[in-house]
Amino acid sequence: MDNIVSCVDIGSSKVCVIVAKIDASKDMEIIAKAMEQCSGVKKGVIVDIDSTANAIKACVNKIRALVNLEIESAYVNIMSAHVNIIPNKSSMNISSQNREISEEDVENILCEVEKVELAEDRQIIDVIPRQYIIDGCDEITDPVGMSGVKLEVEADIISGKITSVQNIIKSMERANLKVEGFVVEALAASEIALTPEEKELGVVLIDVGGGITNVSVIKNKVLVFYESIPVGGDHITNDISLGLKIPQSEAEKLKREYELALTSLIKNDHEITVNEINESMKKNIKVSEVIEIIEARVFEIFSLCREMLERTGNFDGLSGGIVLAGGGISYIDGNMQLAYEVFDIPVRIASHKTLGISKPEFLISVGTAKYISNRIKIGNDSEGTKSLKPKKSNIGQGIIKKIASLFSGLF
Repeated sequence: MDNIVSCVDIGSSKVCVIVAKIDASKDMEIIAKAMEQCSGVKKGVIVDIDSTANAIKACVNKIRALVNLEIESAYVNIMSAHVNIIPNKSSMNISSQNREISEEDVENILCEVEKVELAEDRQIIDVIPRQYIIDGCDEITDPVGMSGVKLEVEADIISGKITSVQNIIKSMERANLKVEGFVVEALAASEIALTPEEKELGVVLIDVGGGITNVSVIKNKVLVFYESIPVGGDHITNDISLGLKIPQSEAEKLKREYELALTSLIKNDHEITVNEINESMKKNIKVSEVIEIIEARVFEIFSLCREMLERTGNFDGLSGGIVLAGGGISYIDGNMQLAYEVFDIPVRIASHKTLGISKPEFLISVGTAKYISNRIKIGNDSEGTKSLKPKKSNIGQGIIKKIASLFSGLF
């Protein structure tokens, strides 16, 4: 039977919620989605739990009105700035008489591999196997049912800042939602934005949101770098407002209306009438005055991204090029040219018009659902629950840990 999974994306300027149906073949259909502006997050950090909860609740109410569906729990993204990924490996001997690897064996080795030293302010939120190795044979994704003497696993241990995790959980709970599990935002975005070839060759994903820009590097299908800069699309709006001395609302309107990041792309540099800062008077400005401001800020965002990649030694070996994503910049024409000028390697914009996504703002929430569909086993005994509830036997596939057991004793 089909399974229903709900996903929440708490972004730096908005909240998105989607509900997806996943069939036994792991094909996914978006059956409902909603988006709400949110002022409770600043630079990727929840600063107002009530405001964030209200935005989540508003999205859930919209979905309920659209499809008459009750959402009781959901998976939620966690921004890369709040997580650490620790590579680790472990091994064990298979003791059963027929040497057949069971689900219990896989569960045991995953429990062993997650034993890593953590800072006091961090907690494991997921274990992602890169590969299993049986008697020296590697690149095995599911060892259950195979025979061998020695089982090894190489895995990424995902740890999150306890305070960040607590604030996400509290925001969800105040919106009357339980947290099914966390998905690292960079991994969710890569599910939709990147091709398998790009992940193999080495690619930079630049996801520009409202308040921050997330930068991820994936090589050999592994997330090797993830960081953010505290600049995003909202700063473009602020620049226009300050530079032209006009209200924020007027600045956002101009940014959305002209959608250009290069003055060379202006076809008609005509004058437009705008409200002044006190909104009691009007004045005339040229289109080029707006575009010059957008161009300068977008160029700065890309330059900061390159500086960070070079500083951390992650700018070499990127045969897959640069992929741009996010509602903060994806719609602005000319951003590819600017990015190419800064990075001097191939650049493309992530296609968001897939799986029923109508706007780039839904990239993370839909990517989260896609990530979940690829991580879990979907059995024939499903009863179409409100959200996917991984069974204990599924832990062998690196299932996202249940919050109840992970955070017991922390609150």
